[in-house]
Amino acid sequence: MSERSDGLVTASGLRLPARALAWRFSRSSGPGGQHVNTADTRVELLCDLRELEGPPEAVARVRERLGDEVRIVAASERSQRANRAEAARRLAVRLEAASRRPATRRPTRPGRSAVEARLEDKRRQSARKRLRRPPPEE
Repeated sequence: MSERSDGLVTASGLRLPARALAWRFSRSSGPGGQHVNTADTRVELLCDLRELEGPPEAVARVRERLGDEVRIVAASERSQRANRAEAARRLAVRLEAASRRPATRRPTRPGRSAVEARLEDKRRQSARKRLRRPPPEE
């Protein structure tokens, strides 16, 4: 992940040009003393994913999972620069996670011991319930 003047590039090669990123700044809460009351350190990053570039199948997966816009808010650090870096890092992580191909499920069969254990549990449960019944009337 790298945030450059020309946008954001993730490790897998997804690129968001700078025109797709809208930064907003506001006052943050939390530690910082008087500085927190005067500086706009909270960062809000709005991303237009319609501008996302990269492998077509990865871009399609990201757009399907995240939609057309993503909003990231970072206010944990005391400086705007650190919060900007944190917001860019979080965006890259979300893009990477959304672009991953889901693992294909390989159907498996239970082993013999698992089948036998399940059947034994069923027999035990059946006997337990049978003992709870009232005795038959003669």
